[in-house]
Formats: sequence, C-alpha cells, structure tokens
Amino acid sequence: MQTQIFEHMESNVRTYSRSFPVVFTTAKNARLTDEDGREYIDFLAGAGTLNYGHNNPEIKKALIDYLSEDNIIHGLDFWTTAKRDYIEALEEIILKPRGLDYKVQFPGPTGTNAVEAAIRLARKVKGRHNIVTFTNGFHGVTMGALATTGNRKFREATGVPTIGASFLPYDGYLGDHTNTLDYFEKLLGDNSSGLDIPAGVIVETVQGEGGINVCHTDWLKRLERICRAHDILLIIDDIQAGCGRTGKFFSFEHADVVPDIVTNSKSLSGLGLPFSQVLMRRELDVWEPGQYNGTFRGFAMAFTTAAAALRTYWQDDSFEREVQRKGNLIAERFASIATWISEQGIDASERGRGMMRGIDVGTGEIADKITQRAFENGLVIETSGHDGEVVKCLCPLTISDEDLSQALEILETSTKEALTDIT
Repeated sequence: MQTQIFEHMESNVRTYSRSFPVVFTTAKNARLTDEDGREYIDFLAGAGTLNYGHNNPEIKKALIDYLSEDNIIHGLDFWTTAKRDYIEALEEIILKPRGLDYKVQFPGPTGTNAVEAAIRLARKVKGRHNIVTFTNGFHGVTMGALATTGNRKFREATGVPTIGASFLPYDGYLGDHTNTLDYFEKLLGDNSSGLDIPAGVIVETVQGEGGINVCHTDWLKRLERICRAHDILLIIDDIQAGCGRTGKFFSFEHADVVPDIVTNSKSLSGLGLPFSQVLMRRELDVWEPGQYNGTFRGFAMAFTTAAAALRTYWQDDSFEREVQRKGNLIAERFASIATWISEQGIDASERGRGMMRGIDVGTGEIADKITQRAFENGLVIETSGHDGEVVKCLCPLTISDEDLSQALEILETSTKEALTDIT
C-alpha cells in the first residue's frame, strides 16, 4: 500500500487519514474497500454525509442519466431544469406535508456557507449583531460560523478574535437538575446582564461534534417560546442531525417546533456531493439581489441527486420507521456496551436519537483506544466531544441488518480488547 505521496505532499492539517491510514478504493452502501482488498464497515459515512450509503444505486443512476444528456453542470444561480426539479421535490415531498412554508436559499456548497448566510440574514432582518449559541456547539470554521462554534481549538487557529456571538449553556450542561434556559431568560430580562439582545439563536437539537448531546423536546419548545417573546429568530442547524439521521427528516420535528431559519447540508445531496441550503420564513427573505453571493450556488449535479434522494426515500414514512427501528437496535447495544464498561470501573453512558448515537467513555484516551481497535478489526468509527470522549455512530441509514449486527459485534469486541490493553 503506497502512502508516501500523501505524507510527502499533503498538509499536516489532515485528520481522518491519521486515524484510518489505508488507501480506500471502492465503496458500496456501508462497506469500504482498501487497495489491498480488505473490507471495512463504515460507521463514519463521510461524517454524516452519506445517509443513503456509498454509491446508492437509485441516486447514482439519476446522476449518470443527467450527465449523459449534456445537461447543465455549473450554472451560478441560473434557473435550470435541475434546480426546478429539486425545488419542486423539496416543496411537495418535504415542506408541504410538514406544514412548512419556507423559501430556500442556495448559499454555496458547504454547511458553513449555510450557517454564514443564516446568521447574516438574522442580523439583517433584526438590525442587531449578537447571535446566541451554545456550549459544545459546532457550526463551521469560516469566521462568522466559527464565532458560534464552541471548541476553542478551532477558534484559536484563526489567529484573530472571533466576534459576534454569546455562548450559553446547552441543555444538560450544568447537570440534569438545572434548566439552562432559566439563565437565558434571566439574562434577557435584566438590562444589566451584559447580554446584547440577539438577532438570532442558533442551536443543534443533537450536537454531533460536541459529543452527541441531545436536548430535551421540552427544552427546545421553551427555547422557541423565549425567542418568540423577545423577537429573536430561532435558527436550527440541521446540517448533521437532518436528512433523516434522528428518525425524522428534520431533527426539530421531534419537538414539534417551527424554526424561523433552518440550515441543511451534509446528506442533502444524497450522494456525497457538496450541497447546502438555508430555509427561511417567507417574510424573512429581505436579501437584495446579489447581497449574498458565491460561485457554486447552482451545482446542478447536487440538485439532481438531492431530488432523487427525496423521491426515493421520503414519499411516505416507511424510511423514517426503518431509521427509528435501527436506531433502537443501536441504542440497546450501545447501552449494553456502556454498562459493561461501567462494570470495569469506568463511567460510561449511551446517548443519542435515532441513528445518531454515541457512547461516552469519559476520556479521549479510552475512546481512541476503542476506535483504533475497531479499525484493526474492520470497523471505521470516529470520536467526538470536547475531549474526543464519545465513540460516535454515524453509519449509513441504509445499512443492512447483517452489516449493522456485525459492526456492533466488532465494536463490542474492540471495546473489551481496548480496555484489557489499558488495564
């Protein structure tokens, strides 16, 4: 396996190739193959970008057909048949059945583009600069989005201060018996609190990079009420938790809230192509033409695959029910593994929603040992959390029961091997 060219030429900033130091060649659904022919089950799935698996046949066929007919590939923000097809699918399959009346903005290809656009729009609408965000939140690494991202390792790398956001404790951050929104309401009601009334609040309903922290539905409903009472826009960052990952297309559906603005990316294209969008209440679309710009706002290949994904998986609730069923299987097995770890004298717990789940093992050192062993045994799985202390499952939602069962067996075996090595 030749890796010298990567080590010679590629920047030190690379990360995943350090954890999984092989050269991958092909992939199908939940399986990756390296150039030596070894197969791995994928519990990373492009960090949540491949909800429908690698090389999904229905979605890939739509792209191949589109390319074979010399259709538009790059179109700035031209109107194209691909864009029309996607917007029609979005409205008819996703928005209308959920009673959501949003306009859609295509800000650029990545999640951080969507967050930048969302917070900039909130500031423009409300005429205020401050954005409230939460501990352990991750919203991207461009300057505006980075100011709302909690992990200081990303913010310190800029070399300049990140400004424009105020951090508040996320649900559960101060313990199970403290409702952190009491603090938020107290700050909003006190002219001497030091909190500038925000234009918007940005929040993940499940914090992916932050450690699979799940907010209670009652907490999210109360946050919505607070925003309404104080004329603040509620922005749901659904980049990692959306597109079915939690068992609903939008993760906020579990709480029956209606955000003012929603950001999507990751699995939105359905095939791993870069694609993001911002959904906004119609009256919030106060942009002037060209005020938010970008060269790759009209990536027609992603429009094509995204429309195919919606038509293939979201015409009814059968896919949702499958995700919820598999999520329960993962939760049960993760809880069993966490219990075994605790019995060895190491505090551990299972957490998550749907198929977005993790095992908190307390320290990054232990979590790294587990994921390293898992990779040796044929499972690609990463960690998250402030110290990388959470072993994190982001497998394709389309994973077969056989592959899911085998992957969970590998993880359990690898956990026992890792802890034996430590002790």
